[in-house]
Amino acid sequence: PPRTTLAVMDLETAAASWVADGFVVLDRYLPSDELAAVQRELPHVFPSGEDFHDDVDPTRNARFIGDEFNGIDSFPFASRAMNQLAVCDALIELAATLLEDGSVRLYSAESWAKYEGAADYDQDLHRDYLNHTLLVPSDAPQFRQVEFFVFLSDVTPELGAPRMVARSKESDALSARPNFFPRTDGNISGDGWVDPTGHPDLYAREVVAAGPAGTVVAFQPGTIHRGAAITQPRGARFTMHVNYRPAAAEWAQRHAWADRSHDPHWYDFVAHANPRQLELFGFPPPGHPYWTSSTVAGVADRYPGLDVGPWRQAL
Repeated sequence: PPRTTLAVMDLETAAASWVADGFVVLDRYLPSDELAAVQRELPHVFPSGEDFHDDVDPTRNARFIGDEFNGIDSFPFASRAMNQLAVCDALIELAATLLEDGSVRLYSAESWAKYEGAADYDQDLHRDYLNHTLLVPSDAPQFRQVEFFVFLSDVTPELGAPRMVARSKESDALSARPNFFPRTDGNISGDGWVDPTGHPDLYAREVVAAGPAGTVVAFQPGTIHRGAAITQPRGARFTMHVNYRPAAAEWAQRHAWADRSHDPHWYDFVAHANPRQLELFGFPPPGHPYWTSSTVAGVADRYPGLDVGPWRQAL
């Protein structure tokens, strides 16, 4: 069986599992202080489970009803702590270790609230490459990508913990198309992306990637997985979906940061970020040829809250 759940550990061990199985679950991986900071701000971002199910604010609740993806917010978030968590040292170190590359980029980050009864969260097994790369996943170490499910609250099987299928010769042999694998026969999409043949064998091999708050599920865009239904009465769960790639893998895309760079939350994030964190978005590091006295001054004008000392000192 795959080595699926690992407590805080040697990251090289996690990397070996991630490569061999396509995913690894790191139990309580996040630093407790950074997790606690996000949890304090969560009620300002999403309704709590109690508030949602008691319908304390019907107008606030309305956005979460009907479609499973309605509960997603995208970076930059209204929560400063959530922005910082997406680029915390622990996730950067994990991404750099799994990708075997010290120069990584954050190519998307989303937060996600799900509530029992709000929508149907039960998905078909699938792979994520269709909206994570212009191409297809590569097994070459220098071109891999990593996705993180970051648990901001406890995520149990009854609270819709994701289901993951470990890599095998059979799964690796699946073609790029179709990409969605229903449990039973007869699903005709008309575009060839949904397999008309059922795959009960894949569902029989599912692993429930559950864990307490602070757990991180790391997987690859080519790993077969799915979201699951929330069956716990009045249940709610809160997660982040954070994705990293090697800097050189320009075809690995999901969000463009420049079109969000005039958002008030972006300015707040930049004012509290360090050069290493900003480099994740494409900021040239101090000492890069882009930086001149003129560009440093211009960036200081654009971001009054940013300490440009590291870039100025490196001129």
